[in-house]
Amino acid sequence: MPTPSTGAPAPFRIGSGARSVEVGAGRLFLIAGPCVIESRDSVMRHSAALARISDDVGMPIVFKASFDKANRTSFSSFRGVGMDEGLKILSEARSATGLPVLTDVHEVAQVAPTAGVVDILQIPALLCRQTDLVQACAASGKPVNIKKGQFLAPWDMKNVLAKAREAGGHEILLTERGASFGYGNLVSDFRSLEIMRDFGVPVVFDATHSVQLPGAGGDKSAGERRFIPTLARAAVAVGTDGLFMEVHENPDKALSDGPNSLHLSDLADLLRRLLAIDAARTAPLG
Repeated sequence: MPTPSTGAPAPFRIGSGARSVEVGAGRLFLIAGPCVIESRDSVMRHSAALARISDDVGMPIVFKASFDKANRTSFSSFRGVGMDEGLKILSEARSATGLPVLTDVHEVAQVAPTAGVVDILQIPALLCRQTDLVQACAASGKPVNIKKGQFLAPWDMKNVLAKAREAGGHEILLTERGASFGYGNLVSDFRSLEIMRDFGVPVVFDATHSVQLPGAGGDKSAGERRFIPTLARAAVAVGTDGLFMEVHENPDKALSDGPNSLHLSDLADLLRRLLAIDAARTAPLG
């Protein structure tokens, strides 16, 4: 395990305007949305609901949805609406709500057109060691969220971060989403939040993919939704810059990752509890 090297992260901003999100500055933020773009109407409903929740609760939110899920368990699984249609929908949601927008890219050819629309690019966990993809995202001029692979130790992400920095990327988030533990199970090691933050970047805890049971549904992944609040509370108590949660208005009917998505109606109450934990964690003693 490497020793800490860089110290506290330098803050940076995602998006512009009144709803832009400053990360690494001590204010808890959330990346949230449905796993995949199911339709234009779905994205518009979810993004509008998240904008209202952000205002009501007082937590900055980045809207997230994927135009393509290229790493589904089965060939028959729903992948999304595709890049061209997906970027149009995300652009519309961004304009309508003012929320910054994040989406995944899976190959270098997707980076430039996607960076022209969204506020932050995301590299999926299974692709975090793909050098060309990491460096193309880092060179795009947009912030990048790199999800730690389930197969990596947290200190291994220092090498991934070095690839991004070598390509000119200085606005980088690292996201913890659990580590493989036997067949079809993940565990969360909360030491990783502190270890990766010592690299000089803000860290995010993905409370929904961390409860995923990869491939446990036979031709799809399963998940243990009831543990999402448990892990989210723990991450905030430990100290994380932000949280990532896939949310859905009807998780049991979601076209991707429903078993490990939080019900949208439960989000506001959970965020209020997380803000209370964060305030207690940072309050002076005595």
